[in-house]
Amino acid sequence: MKKDLPLNIVEDISIAVVLENDSPTGMLWYVYLVNEQKVPLKNVFVTSKGYGVKEGKEVKTTTLRHFIGDVEASAFVKIEAIDQQVFGLTNEYWLSYYINDTIYDKKYIFLPESIVDDNLSKIPLVNKPGVLIGGNS
Repeated sequence: MKKDLPLNIVEDISIAVVLENDSPTGMLWYVYLVNEQKVPLKNVFVTSKGYGVKEGKEVKTTTLRHFIGDVEASAFVKIEAIDQQVFGLTNEYWLSYYINDTIYDKKYIFLPESIVDDNLSKIPLVNKPGVLIGGNS
């Protein structure tokens, strides 16, 4: 039965944690969805949560749900702000969307301490520094 399901492979769709502003008062980070495909995404829905161990204690953040709507081809959208305090946790983003009448979904995971200066690169389309997961499956 499972073998009969179509392989809806997600390609050229990324999640990025982007440094929006670095000022004397602190760093401002946002999570973006980056659509590098040549087709729009319809009914985009993203859930986010963090989990792990901090200071010897099991920690879980609230699960947030974001209905984004449609995302144009070769475009990006801001999903949410993210606090640096959760960079030491596993940060998980579950993305679902439609292209035509076909549903796609994919889980993106930022491992603890992966959002650090050494891992920053220029994020496509957004043109700001950040940490990117995705692109091709």
